[in-house]
Amino acid sequence: MSDATLSTTSFVAARPPRVTTEAFWVRAIMIGITLVFLSVFVLLPLATVFVEALRGGISAYFSALAERETFLAIELTLLVAATSVPANLVFGLAASWAIAKFEFRGKSFLITLIDLPFSVSPVTSGLIYVILFGAQGYFGHFLKSAGVQIIFAVPGIVLATMFVTFPFVARELIPIMQEQGKRDEEAALSLGASGLRTFFRVTLPNVKWALLYGVLLCNARAMGEFGAVSVVSGHIRGHTNTMPLQVEILYNDYNYAGAFAVASLLALLALITLGLKSLLQWRFAGELAANRRH
Repeated sequence: MSDATLSTTSFVAARPPRVTTEAFWVRAIMIGITLVFLSVFVLLPLATVFVEALRGGISAYFSALAERETFLAIELTLLVAATSVPANLVFGLAASWAIAKFEFRGKSFLITLIDLPFSVSPVTSGLIYVILFGAQGYFGHFLKSAGVQIIFAVPGIVLATMFVTFPFVARELIPIMQEQGKRDEEAALSLGASGLRTFFRVTLPNVKWALLYGVLLCNARAMGEFGAVSVVSGHIRGHTNTMPLQVEILYNDYNYAGAFAVASLLALLALITLGLKSLLQWRFAGELAANRRH
C-alpha cells in the first residue's frame, strides 16, 4: 500500500464521526424554520417595543418615565426585588445545602415543594394569599384588629413575588452541590474547621457562579411578575402598581407612549439578564471543566 493511501486512510480513521446523518437541505430547512420563528415571535415584538417607545423622541421617552405614577411603580418594583431576592437567596442556599449534603426523611417531598411554583399558576398563588390574608380571609380579622394590612399593600406584593421566585436559586444550586459531593466539606471538618467556616470557605466558593446565575434569574422574574402581583395589589395607582401593572394601566388609558416606555425598561432588563446569563454560563462552564480536569 502506497504512502498516499496510508495517509488518506489514517485521515479518514482519525476524523470524528458525524453527529447527524441528515442531508444538508434538511438541516437548512430546520435552521430556517427556527430563525423565522425567533424573528416573528421574539425579535420583531422586541424591536416593536423600542420603536414605539422612542417614536416621540428621546425627550418624550424620558418625560413618560418621569411621570409620578410611573416613577413610583419603578421604585416599588425595585423595592420588591430588593426584598424578595435576598430572602430567596437565603432560602435557596439553606434548602440546597440540606438536600445535597444531608440525608433525611422527606427529602423528596421537600424537592417537590420547591418545584411547586413552577406548576401552579401565578394567579392561583396570588388568590391563595387573598384567601389567607384578605379582609374576609382566614387571618383577615386578626390582621385587621392588629392594624396590619397585607393584601392590597406592599407586604402582599412581596409575599406573592417570593412565592413565584423562590425555586430559582435552589434549583440552580441543588444539582451542582449534589455533583460536588461532600468530600471537600469532610476534609475541611477533619482539619478542624467549624461548620460555619466550612460553609463560607469551602461550600460557598464552589457554587458562587451557580448562585449568581440563580439570583440573576430570580431578580428578572421578580421585576417582571404580573399574575400573582396583579391579584394581591388591588391596582392602587401610585401605591401598589409595579412596572408590569403600570404598563397595563397606561395602555388601557390610551397612553401608549408611557406604556411602551415602561415596557422598554422591562425589555432592557430582559436583554441585560440574557447577556449576564450567557456570561455566567460561559464562566461557570469553564470553571466546571477545569475542576473536572483536576
